Amino acid sequence: MPLTHLSDRLGAVGHLPRESRDTLFVLGVIGWIVLLQTPFIPAWCTGLTAMVLVWRGWLAVRHQALPGWPVRLTLLLVALGGTFFSHQTVIGHEAGVTLIVVLLALKTLELRARRDAFVVFFLGFFTLLTHFFHSQSLLTAMGILIALLGLLTGLVLAHMPVGRPSIAQAARWAGGMALLGAPIMLVLFMLFPRFAPLWGIPTDSSLGRSGLSGQMQVGQIARLALDESIAFRVEFAGGQRPPQDQLYFRGPVLSAFDGVTWRPRFNPEASMALPTLATQLPVEVAGQGIPYRLTMEPSNRPWLMTLEATPQVGPIVSQPPLATPDLQWLLRRPITDVIRFDAVAFPDFRHGPAVRALDLQLDLELPAGFNPRTLQWALDLQRQYGFPESPRVLIEHVLRELQTGGFTYTLEPGIFGRHSADEFWFDRKQGFCEHIASSFVILMRALDIPARVVTGYHGGERNPVDGVWTVRQSDAHAWAEIWLADRGWTRIDPTAYVAPSRTLDLSRLSAPPGVLAGTLMQINPNLLLRVRALWEATNNRWNQWVLNYTQSRQLDLLRRLGVQSPSWTDLLYALAGVLVVASLAGALWAGWNRATHDPWLRLLEAARQRLRRAGLPIASHATPRQMADAVRHAGWPDAIRHTWTQWLLALEAQRYDPQGTVSLSSLKKQFRLLSPPRLP
Repeated sequence: MPLTHLSDRLGAVGHLPRESRDTLFVLGVIGWIVLLQTPFIPAWCTGLTAMVLVWRGWLAVRHQALPGWPVRLTLLLVALGGTFFSHQTVIGHEAGVTLIVVLLALKTLELRARRDAFVVFFLGFFTLLTHFFHSQSLLTAMGILIALLGLLTGLVLAHMPVGRPSIAQAARWAGGMALLGAPIMLVLFMLFPRFAPLWGIPTDSSLGRSGLSGQMQVGQIARLALDESIAFRVEFAGGQRPPQDQLYFRGPVLSAFDGVTWRPRFNPEASMALPTLATQLPVEVAGQGIPYRLTMEPSNRPWLMTLEATPQVGPIVSQPPLATPDLQWLLRRPITDVIRFDAVAFPDFRHGPAVRALDLQLDLELPAGFNPRTLQWALDLQRQYGFPESPRVLIEHVLRELQTGGFTYTLEPGIFGRHSADEFWFDRKQGFCEHIASSFVILMRALDIPARVVTGYHGGERNPVDGVWTVRQSDAHAWAEIWLADRGWTRIDPTAYVAPSRTLDLSRLSAPPGVLAGTLMQINPNLLLRVRALWEATNNRWNQWVLNYTQSRQLDLLRRLGVQSPSWTDLLYALAGVLVVASLAGALWAGWNRATHDPWLRLLEAARQRLRRAGLPIASHATPRQMADAVRHAGWPDAIRHTWTQWLLALEAQRYDPQGTVSLSSLKKQFRLLSPPRLP
């Protein structure tokens, strides 16, 4: 019975009047556009637009009058108030997107004439562009392509007011127009110069952030480890890569500790204008370097993730990366788009002063009144080992305690209180990487050993489809660096002594899978992994070929074409040359087509094909008068039969009297409006 009711409903929709059917189609396209924006607009905006679209669809089905201006004005004021309440402004990126989505829905309440439909279409096209503010991924592009074809189909229907053309036929014409425009789009994509910030749209500071923060509280990275989204991808040239236990990607370095939060020595996000930042790391390297290419997803943070240690980083979006004294790479602007850079890493490196200097004092400071048991343990260890000249004995003792003292690695150690190090060392004896690293650094400082926390990512997984290493947010990690007189700053990962599999086998803790993922895992454990690997490899190609097609790659294209020292002006010249050549070729083809093909015969053949699609048995040699006779006997409404008959007879008269009252161009315009109904 439910299937019967569904069939009846679909049949009822198919027999709606032309205006109601087209209105419902346009409303469906607008609903799809709003659905794409749902993750980025307030909940009230989604609810209001859904209510307006459903209401407008009900009015179209019931043939009810549209609401008057008081209702529309009230809804507009509600939208303005909601926008101001959500964003504290009606101006700006996020507020503007919210308003344009609401206005697109409200405009459907004025959808009376073709002029109103055109306004709705152009508002829809503009709203589609705003999706790229949030994401430029392949999935977003696919969703926008569907909406674009839907709007083009509606635009075709709006230009065919006579008869009842099918939506499928209009969609075919819309697809054909999109294919005809694809070469122009490709030329513009390849040659139109990329200018910042035109190509890198600045992001509001109020936007949410993802990835590693510039500071660390105990438990923060554990929450990030539940996120399976991709942080960045790494391609190693020639298959060379460091051993698995050396895959450390360096991020913010945290030296200042107030008892609760670890912070960097200086704020990178507030220091982008400092001229003291260098373009090369202050590091001594040895051995053979490992070339790699890293593609970062947007994080709205200024820091780059680089494999330890990377002395130099190639140019990124026409801005030089900047290096801090603690081996961190930064950009002057937050990363709001997918970026890619090439670099060479040297796993064997040395960094830091050779002798104890005054600037190491900050890496010994501890706030008063925190972790008294840890401080007392440090004093006991110093008395036990008699203050050795080298701190190695103390460090080895602490690491041995982590390895054999019953400590465990977990995502859910519970909530830590004021004395987080005391709780880790003496009470809970369990924690995630930041619990372990923070407690270890606090103990090292209490032992008079300069130490600091380094955050970043460790490990990753190799995609079997394209061989690219994928590093996820769940690979976020924290480790320690200590200063030794003979080696400078030295990496020590205390988590490796609690859970060796974390660094040796690159195993990560993860949250339980969802219902769908869990079902797929039960049916075929490898199916979900294969599908994800294939999708991520495809998305990576999209990033490399489309999103990362920067001005430097445009100039490389011109170099391969033989242009010496190309610039953005050469791109404009090349673009203008291609457009001029294409225009001339199109003009020549149009002239040849007009000279070699009779336009009257082409119009007659087009009429034959249209009548055949309508179900009339029209012979390939039928004359206009014979076609008019077939129309007279068709089971069509009288008005449509009369219109077609008069047009066919006028076409016949124009053939024998070209200088008569009816011109061929006017007949072509009339033909575009002719659309016979299909015979049952």
